[in-house]
Amino acid sequence: MSASGGTKAIVAALGANLAIAAAKFVAFAFSGSSSMLAEGVHSLADSGNQGLLLLGGKKAQRAATAEHPFGYGRERYIYGFLVSIVLFTIGGVFALYEGYEKIQHPHPLDNWYWPVGVLIFAVIAEGFSFRTAIKESNALRGQQSWAQFIRRAKAPELPVVLLEDFGALIGLVLALCGVGLTLATGDSVWDGIGTMCIGTLLVLIALVLAAETKSLLLGEAAGPDQVASIRAALVDGDVVTRVIHMRTLHLGPEELLVAAKIAVRHDDTATEIADAIDAAEARVREAVPIARVIYLEPDIFRPSA
Repeated sequence: MSASGGTKAIVAALGANLAIAAAKFVAFAFSGSSSMLAEGVHSLADSGNQGLLLLGGKKAQRAATAEHPFGYGRERYIYGFLVSIVLFTIGGVFALYEGYEKIQHPHPLDNWYWPVGVLIFAVIAEGFSFRTAIKESNALRGQQSWAQFIRRAKAPELPVVLLEDFGALIGLVLALCGVGLTLATGDSVWDGIGTMCIGTLLVLIALVLAAETKSLLLGEAAGPDQVASIRAALVDGDVVTRVIHMRTLHLGPEELLVAAKIAVRHDDTATEIADAIDAAEARVREAVPIARVIYLEPDIFRPSA
């Protein structure tokens, strides 16, 4: 996986989530807290998600074949979509069910210091993972807001890790509130309510991830800045006089297809046009290095009446 895939952020999140999941299950075993069980399943699901992202990045590196002539770059989008499904079903739905059960059949917390201690540890570990994801994202985000970055990012891994870590931190706060209110009031229904809130949060994050990765799977064009750079690079003012129309499509996070009809002069020879097309392709690849598949069709520009 390339640097823009956020491998460092994924590995950091995977290590943190495995350690946190183990600690949460231990705390659940000693305390019986449903928030701890829901959070343990959440962390376990997140660990599986990071494994899926790493697997998708590995599969996307396969060379193109006759059956898949444009390569396997979009495998990363498929695995990103699978992550949203796993987060929804295993994390969100389970937490909602467990919270409902705890509200319907409340039972007191035992050894309350276990869940409190584990939650504090988890906040620290998730904070480290979130900090790593932010640092990796800032290298690519530029002047975009965080919402714009998540919406427009072509590599699915960093938005997934960012939202997972953000959701995990909010979920830990909700779990702390549920446990704290249970200890303060002696009513374990609060633990169940905290668990329900965690489930709702995870479902919402999963829906956002599903919507964004679905858009990538359907096929997104290059960003406005890249489109402008490609248009400018195509025209040399000599043989290629203008771009009649152009389409771009991401074949993967770091691979862009460019198809354009370019205007040439009616008296240019075939050799001149062929040389101009080769030069235009070279200019485009220099301006936008991820433009790796380029198809240019020469034509005579005919202004509409």
